[in-house]
Amino acid sequence: MATTWTALLDPTPEELDEKAPVELHDAALKLLAARPQHTTGPRPGLLAHREYIFGVFVVPVAKREENVVVYQELDILLTHDAVLTVCKTPPGGEEPYDISRVREAVERDEEPGMIAFHIVDDIAERFLNLVDDLDSEIDELEESVERQPSDITRQRISQLRNDLLNIRRILAPTRDAVRAVVDDTVEAEVGPKIFAGRVEFGFDLVYQKLLRAWEGIELSRDLLAGVRDYLQAKVAQDQNDVVKKLTAVASLLLLPTFIVGVYGQNFDHMPELHWHYGYAYSWGLIVALTLVQLYYFRKNDWF
Repeated sequence: MATTWTALLDPTPEELDEKAPVELHDAALKLLAARPQHTTGPRPGLLAHREYIFGVFVVPVAKREENVVVYQELDILLTHDAVLTVCKTPPGGEEPYDISRVREAVERDEEPGMIAFHIVDDIAERFLNLVDDLDSEIDELEESVERQPSDITRQRISQLRNDLLNIRRILAPTRDAVRAVVDDTVEAEVGPKIFAGRVEFGFDLVYQKLLRAWEGIELSRDLLAGVRDYLQAKVAQDQNDVVKKLTAVASLLLLPTFIVGVYGQNFDHMPELHWHYGYAYSWGLIVALTLVQLYYFRKNDWF
């Protein structure tokens, strides 16, 4: 028997009642209708009920042009011969999860468990793509540390760190939900098994992809920490350069100040005060000592 797959986008409770397959339990429809439109807070997972399996998935998508991560929500209901998927538009008018690519890849006679596998596999691939995008973003950020203001770099590091924490919060329960299918602990109360045979094998492959994504996220955190340390080292180096320049300036003024202070005492027994060229001598001494100091500072790259 062919599986009935109904895909909806931001449905109202009335649309759910009208378009959802009759095989789906009324309680499942109420559960879907009661969920919020979309927030960054839903926890992914799979829940087994007596007649159906209900799942929530959140897919982070990096928009590199805008330096933001968009969180797309997908809800799924499975029975033994029907599938209902509900995509929810993220706030701010962002693009919702595109289920059409998965529908094109699924054959008409696929069973619900295999449809669920294709959906979760696509989600896992998107997590891997997300890791690649984040790594590229972090590499670009590291290259820009030297040429852009430190405040902008520090703000971007903070934003990426927050994104990584949110992604880990989403990826961990997603990985655990897929692992529960592999361990056969999801549908203990569902009649004939929906996840069986090659479906469990497919979910095991998805689990391996999610593990790779998790390791990639951990590596991205380490790379971002490296950029943060690089920025701190650069800020410290810039401060050292400023201190060296200020020290050089103070040193340049120190000897002229000393000379002026000595000859400003106006004692009677100071031979230089009665020289015809005493004034020129003092200026020559000041200029000569200043040039010597400038040469020394330039040679040691202090100024």
